[in-house]
Amino acid sequence: MLDPIIIIGIGEIGAVLARGLLRLGHPVYPVNRDMPLATAHTLNPEPQAVILAVGEADLQTCLRDMPTPWRDRLVLLQNELLPRDWESHGLTHPTIMSVWFEKKKGQDSKPLLPSPVYGPHAGLIVRAMAKVDLPAREVGDMDTLLWELVRKNVYILTTNICGLVTGGTVEELWREHEALAREVASDVIDLQEWLSGRNFDRERLLQGMLEGFAGDPAHKCMGRSAPARLARALALADQAGLAVPALRRVAQTSG
Repeated sequence: MLDPIIIIGIGEIGAVLARGLLRLGHPVYPVNRDMPLATAHTLNPEPQAVILAVGEADLQTCLRDMPTPWRDRLVLLQNELLPRDWESHGLTHPTIMSVWFEKKKGQDSKPLLPSPVYGPHAGLIVRAMAKVDLPAREVGDMDTLLWELVRKNVYILTTNICGLVTGGTVEELWREHEALAREVASDVIDLQEWLSGRNFDRERLLQGMLEGFAGDPAHKCMGRSAPARLARALALADQAGLAVPALRRVAQTSG
């Protein structure tokens, strides 16, 4: 029997990975919100990997409370993820997946693009994804991963924030509100550059976002997390001293 895998947070994404890992032959042990991580570690102290599949709002608390022996086995996959999120907890080399598939309750998983994965357990995650017919690809260095994380952040923040005033699909957003999308994306890139301490090719990021649009033109712009994403972005922009005029205009219009 293969080594066990821990999954913290069995939501839609966690359940997809659990199914793939089970098909690979790994025992999978779920940890839900009611189980303290210290207790879970006592029950299963040496898994092959620990997949942290909680939402963005719970990430920092889980990283803070993560048992020490599990810290070098982590797989992170949250939206809006950047190196500062794990480096602030002293983590140097977790496995990271930028998730480019959608899974909603009662619906099959829908891939937009192959999900890039980087880190010690990248091969495991790519193999598990293949078992559930979802494309994933291993990337070879941290610079590539960072660009992929920023590309996904630009996609999800731009579509969600624009969706607060436009509604509709990503295809309609670009066809009918391209100017707004470009302005919001520019503000989002400003924020990503400040958060990461790096500069990026803006046109390349914009084209990367459009590749995501092409992967599922009917994808709805505004998810239920959109208001929280905008509020979080504005709070960070205030902290950074960034103008982000398009984000502030959306907040006034949608508020």
